[in-house]
Amino acid sequence: MDQMTLLYVIAGFVLISAIALCAQAASLIGIYRATQAIGQKIHPLLPKVEALLPKVEALLESSKLAVDHGRKQMMDITTKANDILESTRGQLSKVEGVITDATTRAKVQMDRVEMVLDDTITRAHETVATVHGGIIRPLREINGISVGIRAALNHIARGARPNVAQVTSDEEMFI
Repeated sequence: MDQMTLLYVIAGFVLISAIALCAQAASLIGIYRATQAIGQKIHPLLPKVEALLPKVEALLESSKLAVDHGRKQMMDITTKANDILESTRGQLSKVEGVITDATTRAKVQMDRVEMVLDDTITRAHETVATVHGGIIRPLREINGISVGIRAALNHIARGARPNVAQVTSDEEMFI
């Protein structure tokens, strides 16, 4: 590249740099004017803000005290809640033990009741069988013997064969 071309390229870049610097200066002037306008708008509010500053500081101090007091109360409440929770856990484990013990005892008692009931039913069945074998059967035998004796006595009391007037319908068929 020859020297003249290089000189033109450098001059172009210098010109671009100068334009960029001017644009930056213009934007800085705009920023300066905007901050001045904001400053003029804020300047009347400054006495009001300064008047509120002691009140805000007092409020901040009061808030810190309230937060500290609230923190202490929360710690007390948390401690009490943890104590109550531990006590509840202990009581719950005791109640669980009592319930487990009661359940076990109830199961044992139910098993005993079932054994007693089975024994009672077995004895009642044996008693019924004994009554049946010892009382009912002899009564039936006695009843059978008495019916036999009555039939024999009736036969002896009637004597001979029945006459034709006393014949029943079955006997008429054979006549």
